[in-house]
Amino acid sequence: MTFPGENNSTENPRAPVLEVFLAFLRLGCTSFGGPIAHLSYFQRELVERRKWCSSNTLAEIIALAQSLPGPASSQVSFALGILRAGLPGGLAAWLGFTLPSAILMLTFALAIESLSSTLSAERWQGALHGLQLVAVAVIAQAILSMRRTLAPDLIRVAFALLAAALVLFVPVSYVTLIAIAVAGSAGLLLFQNRPQPAFEPLPRLLPKSTGIAAASLFVALLLLSAVLTFIPATRPGPLAVFSAFYRAGALVFGGGHVVLPLLQNTVVAPGWVTLQSFLSGYGAAQALPGPLFSFAAYLGALTHPAATPSASPILYGVLALIGLFAPRPARDRCRAPLLVRPARQP
Repeated sequence: MTFPGENNSTENPRAPVLEVFLAFLRLGCTSFGGPIAHLSYFQRELVERRKWCSSNTLAEIIALAQSLPGPASSQVSFALGILRAGLPGGLAAWLGFTLPSAILMLTFALAIESLSSTLSAERWQGALHGLQLVAVAVIAQAILSMRRTLAPDLIRVAFALLAAALVLFVPVSYVTLIAIAVAGSAGLLLFQNRPQPAFEPLPRLLPKSTGIAAASLFVALLLLSAVLTFIPATRPGPLAVFSAFYRAGALVFGGGHVVLPLLQNTVVAPGWVTLQSFLSGYGAAQALPGPLFSFAAYLGALTHPAATPSASPILYGVLALIGLFAPRPARDRCRAPLLVRPARQP
């Protein structure tokens, strides 16, 4: 039996970080369809093919990610990387999964003027619409695949239908919190006395001190970002761009699409990016593999002030990308000890 606090690294040796990076780099190049489809790709590639963990473990990680702020697929990838190769594995998973779409979005930001002059608006929108139709089929297949694991009986199917009804009829601002509260309360009432599957032991790859340090850094950066909002700036500088995107990433609850209003308010309202450029970049992000949050690289590159030729638009894109994603690794490191459980006797 494995209890929290025991060091069982000899029984569960860490995998090479390069293995984690290459696995998620492949997923970052092929995972079309948004966060729900990404989770299905993780199930097939990392659970069924590579046997990194069981379906039950993946389901617990998904549930933990869905109940807290941030993009689900990025948080799940970071947690799976931690379980496979420790904290370096978590960073390698995030980098591999995000890098392909981030590079493509940066390239699109640098080439948007020539593309908009070459392609008519109708052709551009038609191409994006065709790619989105393909993504619908991928998401539908992902939902059917995950239903077998996450909703194997009628009660849990009813939970899923209730969540769908909440999404359709409850205001977006409250739907995530209401769905979590309703599902958690119903689960306590309906599943409390049901036999649970045996948990496999997981290695303690991160100490609690790492979680405390990560949580402290997260709060400190959030407070610093709030202070920076009171400093007037005539044009976006590197620190202002990082601060703005960090605040957006720290406050979003509900995943990639929910962050869009925050990003619009961050870059369009102050005049850093035009609304037309914002919508064009969002359409391109929809058609690319990997996390939607890579949209930040595109927006950051466009905030580069032309009056400051010494500053690279690529630097601004990287700062925006890191700023938007930075709260996720901090929160996942804080939550990592929650993934360590005692093994239950059958």
